[in-house]
Amino acid sequence: MKTTADFNMVNAYIPGRANIEPATEAMIARRNALLGPAYRLMYEHPLHIVRGEGAWLIDPQGRRYLDAYNNVTSLGHCHPAVAEAICRQVQTLATNTRYLHDTILELAERLLASVPGTDLAHLMLTCTGSEANDLAYRIAKVRTGGTGVIVTDTAYHGITDAVSQFSPSLGPTVDLGPHVRLVAAPRQYHAEGADLGERFTRDVEAAIADLQRHGIKPAALIVDSLFTSDGILPEPAGFLKGAVEAIQRAGGLFIADEVQPGFGRTGEHMWGFQRHGLMPDIVTLGKPMGNGQPIAGLLATADALAEFGEYSRYFNTFAGNTVSCAAALAVLETIEREQLMPHAAQVGKLLLDGIAGLKAKHEAIGDVRGAGLFVGVELVSDRTTRAADRGLTSKVVNLMRDKGVLLSACAQGHNVLKIRPPLVLSAEQAGMVIDVLDQSLTEARWGDAE
Repeated sequence: MKTTADFNMVNAYIPGRANIEPATEAMIARRNALLGPAYRLMYEHPLHIVRGEGAWLIDPQGRRYLDAYNNVTSLGHCHPAVAEAICRQVQTLATNTRYLHDTILELAERLLASVPGTDLAHLMLTCTGSEANDLAYRIAKVRTGGTGVIVTDTAYHGITDAVSQFSPSLGPTVDLGPHVRLVAAPRQYHAEGADLGERFTRDVEAAIADLQRHGIKPAALIVDSLFTSDGILPEPAGFLKGAVEAIQRAGGLFIADEVQPGFGRTGEHMWGFQRHGLMPDIVTLGKPMGNGQPIAGLLATADALAEFGEYSRYFNTFAGNTVSCAAALAVLETIEREQLMPHAAQVGKLLLDGIAGLKAKHEAIGDVRGAGLFVGVELVSDRTTRAADRGLTSKVVNLMRDKGVLLSACAQGHNVLKIRPPLVLSAEQAGMVIDVLDQSLTEARWGDAE
């Protein structure tokens, strides 16, 4: 089954589209020759970045760009505490999980302590979020004896062969597997007049029934609890509960993909699923865990993991190495020491309220929604119909890049600005995002009028 999403990002560089200086064109040509055709560059005018510092990325001329998009460096670029932890550990010991060492055990204790009230009991480490979701799916298949997986219609869960088959946002070049069922993301306008939780639960129940009708046993429902790729849909808190109960009644597991919502980003809890009052069987974690160091993983209940652990050996050469574990511990310590969760709530509210205030000035803003330092701005050609304005979205993203603020776009209509800055974003920097968005929407509108 082919997906309907566009493979190219709405704001991606396309050769010949922009007026690029010769040096940049030469670097792009060299990159294409060396790396091949599958890679993509962001923005119509690609950036050459040589240094990072906090929420800033810096080009060879010293121009600073505010990074309001990259959650991988969750604490900001080159955070001193993480850099020091990495340097200290790499000078001491860099080895794997087949030897005993304290760092991985301390990391496991800290992460499991962050999910009180659940039955999550074990940590397994990977290098990437894609690997974490791949491993979670393997565990779910062993635990349930099924293969069926349910995801939302513009979901992204990773790039391994197995996981790409349930990542429809990758586009038409990737086939979704026959064991995959898509359900509509709980978009506010898609369920007007209906209870979002009831609607989403019914859709998941219908997907379960369809899998069973085709002789496919359900293995898992996997969702990003902020529905990031679907357009950033955080509200109302608690609406996921019925769908999770439905998959668990059917013998499947609930996998909470926390690669993007996790590590305090919502400003309310450490993990996005906690705002819904859920009991996941597996929680997957991504590279924000190491502030860009390649470490990711999953938390699982003893029940989910028991049979997999009995019959499968798991070893990943770099996953759980001492250097990556030291980086991850530094991230957890910094989030606590610098009070970054309440900081995300405070600055995120300034960001959300400030952008919402632009709605009175800009008819193109159809909706503004978010949780903590994760904000989505829906751009439309008609507020009544909520018709997606993909062209305007692309213009705004590229205009903001030119004015020094980096973000991207997501959702089925490629029309939701995706604002996902490092947790250290300051109130002043949030104000810059608001001001530059205001300027870019104005400039894009007058450009259309001309």
